[in-house]
Amino acid sequence: MTSALRVLGIDPGLTRCGVGVVDVRADRAASLVHVGVIRSDTDLPIGERLAVIAAGLRAVLAEHRPHVVAVERVFAQQNRATVMGTAQASGVALLLAAEHGLPAATHTPSEVKAAITGYGSAEKLQVQTMVARVLRLDALPQPADAADALAIALCHAWRRGAPQAGAAADGALTPAQRAWAQAEKAAARR
Repeated sequence: MTSALRVLGIDPGLTRCGVGVVDVRADRAASLVHVGVIRSDTDLPIGERLAVIAAGLRAVLAEHRPHVVAVERVFAQQNRATVMGTAQASGVALLLAAEHGLPAATHTPSEVKAAITGYGSAEKLQVQTMVARVLRLDALPQPADAADALAIALCHAWRRGAPQAGAAADGALTPAQRAWAQAEKAAARR
């Protein structure tokens, strides 16, 4: 059996934090493991909202046991409050990855769009459509935060996941490639 790299993609947000878990094989074929959105009530104090997001991410990490975590990189927007909430949720995601001993990476929205659609300025509907096609889903993943999380996970696996044949010693691999190689070794031992 061919092992797969399991990637947790996170579209950070304070109100809606998209999460998507995919398994991606070395041939780039992907399958859906989990998709959802962690929501925090806007009436709660910021610390409690971050705790809600952390609890939701911990549950996903415990249940699905990803090999790597990929988070959308925070980018400048007009709305400072939105940027701050996104940055805070992103920080929680990166912290939890580190606490679980998982390699983590960030990807810009344009990197994700380019990886999924071939065009770095693609519209959300184009990204959702390609994610649905790649994962062989009957419907577009909803809401957009969940679709974005799946796109982030796929982007990471495709850009950095599978080690190339003849890759040098472990030190020459990216963290995601090392995780992939470790998963391959574990599957071979079974």
